[in-house]
Amino acid sequence: MTQAAFPPLIAVDIGNSRIKVGRFAGERDQAGLPIPSHVLELSASSFDPASLTDSFAAAQAGTGTTAEWWIASVNRAPTEQLTAWLKERAFDEFDSSKRHERGASVGSSERSGYCLLKHLDLPLAVELPQPDRVGIDRLLGAVAANQVRAAGRAAVVVGVGTAITVDLVSPAGAFLGGAILPGIGISARAMHDFTDRLPLVTMEELADPPPALGTSTIEAMRSGLYWGALGAMKELIARLAGSKGALASPSESREIFLTGGAAPVVAQFLDPGAKLIPHLVLGGIALVAE
Repeated sequence: MTQAAFPPLIAVDIGNSRIKVGRFAGERDQAGLPIPSHVLELSASSFDPASLTDSFAAAQAGTGTTAEWWIASVNRAPTEQLTAWLKERAFDEFDSSKRHERGASVGSSERSGYCLLKHLDLPLAVELPQPDRVGIDRLLGAVAANQVRAAGRAAVVVGVGTAITVDLVSPAGAFLGGAILPGIGISARAMHDFTDRLPLVTMEELADPPPALGTSTIEAMRSGLYWGALGAMKELIARLAGSKGALASPSESREIFLTGGAAPVVAQFLDPGAKLIPHLVLGGIALVAE
């Protein structure tokens, strides 16, 4: 990102449970993926835009400060709250294809605006019949994976959040699809809500891997939730990596990237070569905004 041409940007990843807001000012990791200088995580269910700190509430147009907000969302309600909040502060919505026109016509010290990302905005081939129906967070994970994966190697992107997603990116960099299954928290809630006596297991209880052999009901639930989710991810990684003739040797010809709020809980057991990148989706947004 060239700061002389474009101001620091604020990337927003609005998920079903959590909202991540990251400020980018040009820093990158060794693979070239943009790194946020500051990240704020908020609850989507109780989101109040006023809770955004001064570092994100980059001021109104005409005050000498700059701000561009790039928003990826799979959750409409908090998105509407955020865009209304931005409009109140004189941020205008713009199309991503008009970014360079804006750079030529608007002084960098006066620019402020926001862009709601769509699949057509992304530098990504999506080899699916309905690409517009794919979660933008999944596609942005693929955009980021294309930046950090080795040339000629496929990538499996695993997102461990409200839902668990396991997606395949071809050696040529195309998004091929994947699988979606209930996240650990959803599964825990379902067991509690749809039974008479099973307690609710919290994510805090699974911060450390539980014993596989549960000697009480709660221990058995913890085992099933943790190792069941981990087993499902491992099986999907193995099967997806060999699908559609994408790989000749799945164990040697693909890279695994792991992200999402619950990713650190399972990272150590998923695959020895899996790379945990907490800011994968935010980094993908920043790549699109360049």
